[in-house]
Amino acid sequence: MDLKERVEDTLNKIRPSLMADGGDVQLVDVDENGVVKVMLKGACAGCAMSQMTLKMGIEKILKQNIPEVSSVESV
Repeated sequence: MDLKERVEDTLNKIRPSLMADGGDVQLVDVDENGVVKVMLKGACAGCAMSQMTLKMGIEKILKQNIPEVSSVESV
C-alpha cells in the first residue's frame, strides 16, 4: 500500500467522528515530503474549531499511524 492509500485508509477511520458532528474530510494530495493536503467539508468547513480539529485531531492521528506524514494542511 502506498503512502496516499495509507493516508486515505486512516482518514476513513477518522471520518465517522467528523460525520457525527456534520462534517467530513476529503484527501486532496500527499506530496513527496509527507505533507497531506485535505479539504474540510460540511460543518467542519466553517467551524471556528476547524484548525484545532485539523492539527490536534487529524494531523495527530495521521502522524501516529503513518510516520512519513510531516504535516497536514487545509486547502
